[in-house]
Amino acid sequence: MPRQLPGVARPVLTPTQKRQSMLRRSIAALGMNECVTYSFIDQKSAELFGGGSDAVRLNNPISSEMSHMRPSLLPSLLQAAARNQARGFLDVALFEIGQGFVGAEPDDQSTMACGIRIGHTAPRNAHGSRRAVDFLDAKADAEAALSAIGAPVGNLMVMRNAPDWFHPGRSAVLSLGPKNPLAVFGELHPKILKHMGIKGAAVAFTILPDNLPFKKAKTKARPALNLNDLQSVERDFAFLVDAGLEVEKLIKAAKSADKKLISDVSVFDIFEGKNADGKKSVAISVRLQPVDATLTDKEIETVSEQIIAKVFNATGGALRS
Repeated sequence: MPRQLPGVARPVLTPTQKRQSMLRRSIAALGMNECVTYSFIDQKSAELFGGGSDAVRLNNPISSEMSHMRPSLLPSLLQAAARNQARGFLDVALFEIGQGFVGAEPDDQSTMACGIRIGHTAPRNAHGSRRAVDFLDAKADAEAALSAIGAPVGNLMVMRNAPDWFHPGRSAVLSLGPKNPLAVFGELHPKILKHMGIKGAAVAFTILPDNLPFKKAKTKARPALNLNDLQSVERDFAFLVDAGLEVEKLIKAAKSADKKLISDVSVFDIFEGKNADGKKSVAISVRLQPVDATLTDKEIETVSEQIIAKVFNATGGALRS
C-alpha cells in the first residue's frame, strides 16, 4: 500500500464509490483483466445490444465506427476480445466498470460492471483440466461479484427473461424481485459472436450495482455466535418431473416444507434417458438441522412426507420408485 504523504488527506469515498471499488477488486480476483474502453460504438453493434437510436447518436463523432453511445459495456469488451484473438490470444477474460446509455436523459444513464470469458478455462496441459467456458462459469462470476457487494445471493430470484443478446436457453437473471434485476449472465447468442468476430465459446455477465439498496448502518457489536451441538440428518429424494421443469422450482418447493428445520437442499443428480417420455429424474439431498432436540424417526418421516407433498403440488413431480 502506498505511503500517505504528510499533510495530504486521503480522499473520502462515497458509498457508491466504495461499492464500485469493491466490485472492481472482486472481479479482478476472479482472474479477469480490467479494460478501459471508449463509450462510443458503431450503430450496428449498438442495435444488437438494445441501443442505436437517434437519441444517443453523436453529432460530431471522432470516427464512423464510434457514432453512438453504448447501451452496454459488452460490445466494447467483445471488440477488445476480437482484437486480442486476431493477435493469437484466443482465451480471453476481460471486464469493465462504466456507464451504459439508453437515451439522452440523465435517468437513461446507468452504472454497470460487465465481464466476458472466451475460449477455455486454462492453457493446454497434460492434466485434462482444460475445457471450454460455459454457463456455470458466468453464473459463478456473477454470484461472486454480487456477494462481494453484499447482495443476498442465496435469496435472489432466478428469472429467464435475459436480453436477446444472450442465449435464450443458457442464460438467466438474478433479481431482488420481478422488477429489480441485479445481474444477468449466460452464454452469448451465436449471432452476436458472429457479428463481433469472436471465435470459440463465450459467456458474459452484467452487474447492476445501483439496483442493490444500501444496508442500514449497523452497530459495531457483533451478533452472538450460534452453534448447534445437535447432529444434522440428511435424506435423499429422487423425483420424476417434466423435462422442461426448472430445477430451481423443485428446490424451492422442498425448502418450503419446513423452513425452520430444513437448512439446505442441493441437487446431486439429473438423469434424462433416451426413452424418458418427456420426463427427467432429479435427485436432491435435504439436510435437516434440529434446533431443540434430536429428531426422532417419526419426525423425520413427517418432514419427508411434507417434502414429497410440497414438490408434487408445486411441480407435479412424483417420488421415483
